[in-house]
Amino acid sequence: MTSNESNQRGIGSIEVGGRILQILADAAQPVMLRDLAEAAKIAPGQAHAYLVSLRKLDLVEQEAGTGRYQLGPFALHLGLARLRITQPYQIASDAIATFSVEIGLAAFITVWGSYGPTVVRIQESSHRYHAAVRAGTVFDLATTATGKLFSAFFPEKMIEPLIKAELKDPERSQAAAAKITLPMLRKDLERIRQLGLSTIVDRPVPGLSALSAPVFDHSGELQLAITIMGPSTVVDVSQDGPQATALLSFTRRLSEQLGYSKAA
Repeated sequence: MTSNESNQRGIGSIEVGGRILQILADAAQPVMLRDLAEAAKIAPGQAHAYLVSLRKLDLVEQEAGTGRYQLGPFALHLGLARLRITQPYQIASDAIATFSVEIGLAAFITVWGSYGPTVVRIQESSHRYHAAVRAGTVFDLATTATGKLFSAFFPEKMIEPLIKAELKDPERSQAAAAKITLPMLRKDLERIRQLGLSTIVDRPVPGLSALSAPVFDHSGELQLAITIMGPSTVVDVSQDGPQATALLSFTRRLSEQLGYSKAA
């Protein structure tokens, strides 16, 4: 919610009803009336009145055996309607300019294209760097932060043949120079899956470092990657550093807008 929206006068009862729906959405199981009222900070009798109206709209339903409440079929209909009109790229594209300015680094949006992880949007920063990255650039799977991120979160049966071909290609000098092997890469990809973050230092371009994080949809599938890059002297690739923290917070918000939850 923007500051302008927060200052506008609204209808309190609708906001309370929305709060009840949010509590039910966040719950991992049906909720008892008293727990729901406590979480919503209203009296049980007041909560019951709201639930009666929400049930009439099929936004909420009540279990016959336990009397507990959960989201109803119309809530599912609304969620699916939202997903149908949600475009992952547009959401990320609208937000990346502000994020790049806040973090002070170049930021890229990358999706999986016909030839691999492909840059579709670049937001430049004030830091000058020399790298041939532009819209349409395809990142290597084994030697770039973005490529490794896709390798970590895409199906192994799909990715591994491509990685093997890349490692064997004599033109992939970066992989050869770094003496990357498939067992080494598998270990690295497992770490990326655990952290939800891929980093690279001074590769494939000496003097440049990058961090890349995933944006997931409601089913838990990787939709795109957000990568930040800049001179190694100003990029902190530590997993608990301020840049990693900011990037993970940004991609988490984007994922939430696409309906993602950890349960997915």
